[in-house]
Formats: sequence, structure tokens, C-alpha cells
Amino acid sequence: MTELIDGKAVAAAVRARVTTRVDALRDGGGGTPGLATVLVGDDAASRVYVSGKHRACADVGMASFDVVLPADAAQEDLHHRIDELAADDRVHGMIVQLPLPDHLDPLAALDRIPAAKDADGLTTVSQGLLATGRPGLRPATPAGVIELLDAYGVELRGADVVVVGRSILVGRPVAALLLERDASVTVCHSKTRDLAAVTRAADVVIAAVGRPRMLGRDHVGPGAVVIDVGINRTDAGLVGDVDADAVSGVARLLTPVPGGVGPMTIAMLLQNTVTAAEQRLGAVAPA
Repeated sequence: MTELIDGKAVAAAVRARVTTRVDALRDGGGGTPGLATVLVGDDAASRVYVSGKHRACADVGMASFDVVLPADAAQEDLHHRIDELAADDRVHGMIVQLPLPDHLDPLAALDRIPAAKDADGLTTVSQGLLATGRPGLRPATPAGVIELLDAYGVELRGADVVVVGRSILVGRPVAALLLERDASVTVCHSKTRDLAAVTRAADVVIAAVGRPRMLGRDHVGPGAVVIDVGINRTDAGLVGDVDADAVSGVARLLTPVPGGVGPMTIAMLLQNTVTAAEQRLGAVAPA
């Protein structure tokens, strides 16, 4: 019998802990942690995501700052606004909402964000700190994956974990986080020979490729834990990178889509922001 991982419940627990930490900072005279978002253009999906982040900030007692630039904004204008937020003492965490319009360089924009305020953990410095095992703010979605595995008691030390996907957003950073937890990690991609044979032997499979229902019954061994990071819009609605119906009854644990990894991203973004605020103020997070 496959048990579905309740990402909404785990995210709620993370948010409750964040609320406690925000209250402690404010009550201790440290002020209110603040998260700033930068959105370029009027993409409907991005606007929904950004609005959700601001609602989440209000829910945990954080301040939020919403910067919106026109779709034809120049790279220099985007950099200028990022630099302003980087210098603003009210802002402890900041993100640039991706994707950006095609004429803008997203990596150049991200790298204007100071590592100490990099709430998404996506800058070159943050990724380098992660790759070398040094402290820093970790990418939100990969950190959310680890949080889910911990919440359901999945032992990572010594486990064989296969990550399908090698993007800088999920695949590479989640592999690094798993290595920090002493897992044995294999990263697969479009050039992997006999993908099913590799994933079928894994204790944990993490799918992050952005292809609807790419992984099916043949890709999952009996009793495996399957984390589906994919969110794909199809005529049938939102589906993951895993064919949930096909692996149901084979996997021991499975994240649904929606309701699995998705809720964790904003929760971990909030956690990164309060951590950044504590670090700047020299505060110690409560246990």
C-alpha cells in the first residue's frame, strides 16, 4: 500500500516554526524580518506565485516588499532595483521571480543578490557554498524535499538515491543536500542509458525533469520512496513527472501532485528569510 506524503501538513509545521521565530525576533527588539520579490512583466502564473509568497509572509508575521517592473525593462533597470533592495535594511531575504522575459539574463540578475539575502539560494555564491559543504542559505525547493523525507522518517544515511534531472534549480542542489546527509547519490538525465534500470534499484527516487508522467511502473522498485518535484500543466490538469497511478501500490511513499513538494517551496523560502534575519542580528533560532 502506497502512503501519500502530505506536503501541506509538513509545510504548515514549517510555517508554524517560522512564526515562532519571527515573534521571537520582534519581541526581542530585532524588528520584523522582510522578504522582497522582484517580478518583471505580467506573466499570469508568475503573478500568482508572487502573490502567494506575499500572503504567506503576512500569515507568519513577516513584512514583504513587492517590486514590479514592466516586461520591457532593461537589464540595467533590473539590476538597479535589485541593488536597492540589497542595500535596504528592512529586507532580509529577496528573490527574483523566474522566468524572466527572454531579453534579460537571469543569472546576471540573480548574482546581484547578496548571498546573505539569497532567500531562494540560487546565486552562484550560494550554489558554491552548498557544493563545498559550507554554511549558507539553501535552495528552497531542494531543502523542502529534504524536509519531507525527514518528516516521514526516511533514513538517508547510506541510502541509494537517484535524482532524475540536473538543473541548477532542483537536480544539482538536491543531490548536494543528499550528499551532506551521507546518501549515495546518482544523478540521471536525458543521456542516461537504461534509466529504468538505474531508478528501479534505488531506495529513493527524486524526479525533477519537467516531463509529464515520464517515470512509470518500470522505474520504481518495490518499497521505494518517490518524490515528484514536477508540476506539468496538461489537458487533464496538473500532473507530475511520475505516473502516480502506475507506481501506486509499488512505492512505499509518494508525493502527490499537487499537494506534495509544491507547498514546501514557499515554506522553505520563509524559513530562509527568518534565518537570514537572525544571522544579521546575531540572534539564535529557538530549538
